[in-house]
Amino acid sequence: MALKKWEVASYDRQAVREIAQQTGLPAAAAALLQSRGCKTAQEAAEMVSGAPLRDPFLLKDMDRAVQRINRAVENFEKIAVYGDYDADGVTATSILYSYLESSGADVSFYIPEREGEGYGLNLTAVETLHTRQVELIVTVDNGISSLAEIQRANELGMDVVVTDHHQPRPQLPAAVAIVDPYREDDHSGCRGLCGAGLAFKLVQALEGPEADPGFLLEMYADLLTIGTVGDVVPLVGENRTFVRKGLQVLPQTDRPGLRALLEKAGLQGRTLTSENVAFGIVPRINATGRIGSPERAVRLLLSEDPEEAASLAADICDDNDYRRQLETEIYENALQQLRQESDRLLDRVLVVEGRDWHHGVIGIVASRITETFGKPCIVLSTNAQETKGSGRSIEGFSLFLAVSACADLMTKFGGHPMAAGLTMPPENVPEFRRRINAYAAKLGEMPVPVLRLDGVLKPARLSLDLPRAAELLQPFGAENPRPLYGLFGVTLQEIQPVGGGKHLRLVCSSAGVRLRCMKFGMTLEAFPYHPGDVLDLAVELEVNEYNGKEQLSVIVRDMKAAGSNAEALLAGQALFQKAMRGESLTAEELHTLLPDRVGCAGLYRTLRACGGYSGGAEKLAAMDSAMPFARLLVCLELFCEHGLIQLEQFGMQYKVTLCATSGKVSLFESAFLQQLKAQVHPVPKL
Repeated sequence: MALKKWEVASYDRQAVREIAQQTGLPAAAAALLQSRGCKTAQEAAEMVSGAPLRDPFLLKDMDRAVQRINRAVENFEKIAVYGDYDADGVTATSILYSYLESSGADVSFYIPEREGEGYGLNLTAVETLHTRQVELIVTVDNGISSLAEIQRANELGMDVVVTDHHQPRPQLPAAVAIVDPYREDDHSGCRGLCGAGLAFKLVQALEGPEADPGFLLEMYADLLTIGTVGDVVPLVGENRTFVRKGLQVLPQTDRPGLRALLEKAGLQGRTLTSENVAFGIVPRINATGRIGSPERAVRLLLSEDPEEAASLAADICDDNDYRRQLETEIYENALQQLRQESDRLLDRVLVVEGRDWHHGVIGIVASRITETFGKPCIVLSTNAQETKGSGRSIEGFSLFLAVSACADLMTKFGGHPMAAGLTMPPENVPEFRRRINAYAAKLGEMPVPVLRLDGVLKPARLSLDLPRAAELLQPFGAENPRPLYGLFGVTLQEIQPVGGGKHLRLVCSSAGVRLRCMKFGMTLEAFPYHPGDVLDLAVELEVNEYNGKEQLSVIVRDMKAAGSNAEALLAGQALFQKAMRGESLTAEELHTLLPDRVGCAGLYRTLRACGGYSGGAEKLAAMDSAMPFARLLVCLELFCEHGLIQLEQFGMQYKVTLCATSGKVSLFESAFLQQLKAQVHPVPKL
């Protein structure tokens, strides 16, 4: 995993006391709520209990959408709900389709195939719907970028109502109504909603002012929860209300398809959390869009036949297993490409491409690469006709804007700040990689991944009260993550493999207190630390029951050498990579980079004494803690240039192998150093 900058939340102690006193919440819960933006007791209470449902007509064009759909229902026009193949699009389609069907509408649904059609409206689908005599298309979770497709629908005599939550382009499509909270003229405050959330707001509006919103939520909360959690939208405001209710409804859902899926996922009869939904249900529904035909997921959710539902659920789970296999293969291929073409890792935005990589999993692969290297990543799959891509970003870098800056290279694109999809001719791939990195360069310093801690604790003060208080903030998700605490300066005493070697139990100590922690998904071979190392841990706290007794469980989510400055290491790596790309340097940057003989000699002696090095950036930097990390990397490059070492670097992992040498080398007679000096350009005088 990539190094992250650790940030510890700050608290207004007076506000925490007021929230605790006025709400009766534990102080630990009040502190979490205050640090997450609750300024008053009322806001804190709403965060805990959920916000009331907003008036759906606050959304721009909702009145026009309702008028057109009601007219279609009353005149028995053929209506098509046009969705998307992910969990959000599938649940949005199911919500609106089932509501319209129950209202007596002549309604069908259409989910495009990821392979062959891709995301959103396409011209072939529009023509197909016309041959089916559809008179009104209602999009859910797509449509805002479909200018040509909606124009074609109009030419064929079909009206289109768009409901979408993605970023609009400067020109809006010529639809009868466009319900998208990201419109510049929309002031509804609904920008956090996903496609399923907007579909539910449309149902609210169609029911009219006399409708009981609580009854509607009871009917659709199970589907809403899957869409909301699956699309990773902020779990605040109405989204919390949706998911809180959905987690109550899901275990007792009367939808045979969902019951069958819960059983196959091993979740039947269990108390559900947002994490259960995110890792147990959402990937299985997404798998239908990634592998095979996505319309099966809608059929599963709408099925009223238990036998049909069981069969569909089994097929979908098989697809999910196959998806995992494909994902692993493509991820390994992408890493191999980055190893073989190491210059790619110098880029601000990583771009990897492969021949006929399965389009259904490249977005997941992009997410894994971003997590591994801490940089935005776009994974491209090319066939003879076109290249399709899917990208993921880090907070602070809008991938949608970056891709938009290359719009002339693409035939289709869309997305939002944290993710984007695109299609382009294969011959444009090299220029796309150059252009998107040129765009990133113009923005200046790239953001780095951030790990936010809710506080720093002493092991002696850990108790069951902390996770119990935190549970009051359920459901957890985007913008309301499960609390993460820092345990700083603990000494690692023992490392015990468990679970067949797939996980580790760590025994740590601090001020005479011994603490057992779990590190899941980490083998002993991959673990970078040793007994005696002093560490900073980022941990989650949970209450587990064993033999009828509640116990505190401490789960390690991240770790670093105690006191190490990840921000400085990341800044040093960024400066070194800037130099390696041959970009212009300031005199100050050159000063930071250039080593002296004493520093080089000291680092080389340390490497010799250690017999080389293999590990992460933290311990490498500790070999000479007084030397800026960018300068240390320049030293290694000099040693490599003169044959003193062999250097392998992959992300923030380094392997230094010492080479046999004879005689002295003139270390500073270096083409590399000359190149660095040549990259400095004087600042023009004003």
